[in-house]
Amino acid sequence: MVGAGGIGCELLKNLVLTGFGEIHIVDMDTIDLSNLNRQFLFGMQHIKKSKAMVAKETAGKFNPNVKLEAHHANIKDPEFNVKWFGGFNVVFNALDNLEARRHVNKMCLSADVPLIESGTTGFDGQVQVIKRGKTECYDCTHKATPKSFPVCTIRSTPSQPIHCIVWAKSYLLVEIFGTSEESSPDLDPTEDSENSREIANLKREAEELKNIREKMDSPDFAATVFNKVFRDDINRLRSMDEMWKSRKPPEALDHQMVSDEAKGIDAKVSENDQKIWSLVENYIMFEDSLRRLAERVLDMKRDQVGDEAAPIITFDKDDEDTLDFVAASANLRSLVFGINVKSKFDIKQMAGNIIPAIATTNAITAGLCVLQAFKVLRDDFTSARTIFLSRLADRAFCTEKPSPPNPTCGVCSVARTAIEADIERATLGDLLDNVLRDGLRYGGEITVMTSQLLYDCDFDDNIDRTLKGLGFSEETFVTVVDDEDDPRINLEVLVTNTQLPEDSTPITIPAYFEIPKKSSAKLETPEPSSLNGNSANGSATKRSIEEVIGSDELDQSNGPDTKKLRRDIVVEDRVPASAKKLGKMPATEMDDIVVIDDDGTITID
Repeated sequence: MVGAGGIGCELLKNLVLTGFGEIHIVDMDTIDLSNLNRQFLFGMQHIKKSKAMVAKETAGKFNPNVKLEAHHANIKDPEFNVKWFGGFNVVFNALDNLEARRHVNKMCLSADVPLIESGTTGFDGQVQVIKRGKTECYDCTHKATPKSFPVCTIRSTPSQPIHCIVWAKSYLLVEIFGTSEESSPDLDPTEDSENSREIANLKREAEELKNIREKMDSPDFAATVFNKVFRDDINRLRSMDEMWKSRKPPEALDHQMVSDEAKGIDAKVSENDQKIWSLVENYIMFEDSLRRLAERVLDMKRDQVGDEAAPIITFDKDDEDTLDFVAASANLRSLVFGINVKSKFDIKQMAGNIIPAIATTNAITAGLCVLQAFKVLRDDFTSARTIFLSRLADRAFCTEKPSPPNPTCGVCSVARTAIEADIERATLGDLLDNVLRDGLRYGGEITVMTSQLLYDCDFDDNIDRTLKGLGFSEETFVTVVDDEDDPRINLEVLVTNTQLPEDSTPITIPAYFEIPKKSSAKLETPEPSSLNGNSANGSATKRSIEEVIGSDELDQSNGPDTKKLRRDIVVEDRVPASAKKLGKMPATEMDDIVVIDDDGTITID
């Protein structure tokens, strides 16, 4: 079980009480106060302790006959390699981020271990069964990437509260109390000339702030920062006449004027996090939080020993000082640009990227995970279902048969093999000549890459370099792309570092197997082999929760689309019939799909 948070706590309880014999729990997080409303395995006494360790301790009391192993670690650590994943009958994902989900998906495919993927957002939930060669994988459909914002929008022309919140969290807080972060993931420094100018301005202003923060112990520190960011920088922006021809210019604030109005008002205004603060209240909170953070940094500097790195403060949604500072700074900037201000509660949710979590949804989703696992353990994938949960639907559950693998997926629709190599002796040339050309009979037109390009017909600089010198570790995935006129599907080679005898070749050669051609893709899913994965073809557009919620045309026994397809036609996309009712596509258009037999193209009339 990967993840011991909202879903993970409910799931672990279910697994223990249903009698799973041995359960390994992996989670790198510690317990926060904000977890306790839904992660019932934890209590106040567990705050700051490992989630995995406490979950093991608490759940172990429910059934002492179950063997529990806890790993307070990142699932991407080298110790959790393909061999480790291969030791399990089933893997459960109870994660909250895209990158980790993709990693576990890839490892389970490589180890040929079934994965139960799950997730919740508010009242909505989803459970998906993933099995190599039989169902689509997590990466078979496009996943939205986290939202980022252009520098010019954040720096100069904000139009929404989130723009001001990102500015306060990823720019102002960092420049005063952290390290310069012009390349924050929240900021998107694209290459156009306007952004280039804004990045230059951002760096200049960062230098100005750096000079200001050197005077953190000065009594007029708050006034200096306030006038810099809410008066001087704003006046500089207003001077760019071209920028304000089609939008309202910002209005600068003056510290003296605002501070005079604020006299006699208590800083306890922050205790009501649901209230929308006024200009004066935001100023009071800005000044008070700035003072608190400055005192913390100065205290940390006094405690510094020797050549220790300079102390910094980073944003944490559960840290009242940083949250108050971000909330007040964002609201002051919103007022400058005529944008609606937000309550501290709303800003905490937006700045902390908090997705609403409801304990009941987590509990139901965890139960569905176990029910699907029973089918997986019986190898009954024909009965497995992808399940969508929502309170907005005509019924709480909508189910469909798992879609077949997407033939264009770069993660699961590849051939696979595994080799061993002494990476300190083996060179890229050994991999090319012994493994790919002699062993697997590749021609000269190939591209070989890991996270970087290693070789292609126009780039052979790395031929004599050792695999270790090229960044190979204990376990490294290599992708081979066939560039011949009639290419084979991509090959994924798992290279495991092994100490081979000195008098032997430094790399093992796999037994030859037939790698399917891309042009010979079929709609049905073939049986996977033990090493070369699957050449499964067939495709279905993965529907989001929103696309299935509310449909009463979903056939819970046969799935939404059971029409038998011609084997000689490659269908790139299929839209379920239930989408007609949901208004995703008019029924008349659905009926007018024209399939061209010769090249697999679909034309929609």
